[in-house]
Amino acid sequence: MKRRILLVDDELAILLTLKAVLEIHGFEVETAASAQEAKSKLRTGKYHMVITDMRMESETAGIEVARAAKKCAHPPAVAMLTAFPLPGFEWQGYGMDQMLVKPMNTEELLRQIEALLVAHEDKKQKAPAASSAKTAAKASAGRVSAKTVRAR
Repeated sequence: MKRRILLVDDELAILLTLKAVLEIHGFEVETAASAQEAKSKLRTGKYHMVITDMRMESETAGIEVARAAKKCAHPPAVAMLTAFPLPGFEWQGYGMDQMLVKPMNTEELLRQIEALLVAHEDKKQKAPAASSAKTAAKASAGRVSAKTVRAR
């Protein structure tokens, strides 16, 4: 199964170039030229990753895309792509998993995308296990309490 990426950028040249590079390397890529279009696609599609530009129709359009992605039933990994990272910008607090600074060579971009996808899948796998462990611990605590009560 091909991994699906939603690529969001208002610069057509970047959008088409990145789309071609990612498709050559085996990804299925959908594109959006605005935050509004991206949010619409996120409501109807399922993606493994979203790569979004920071500044599009507004200074914070990329943040809107990241937040929308994290609200999906199956939240994808989110990478912010920008040519002008703001000093001191705490991107992790906005639902982003990675900051990609353009221009970037193709091999480095692909390496970072692969690493992020692996880390995101690992995090998803650990979340149900942690949840199951908490449920089991609560159930075990309940049984211990019942035994203690019966012993008295």
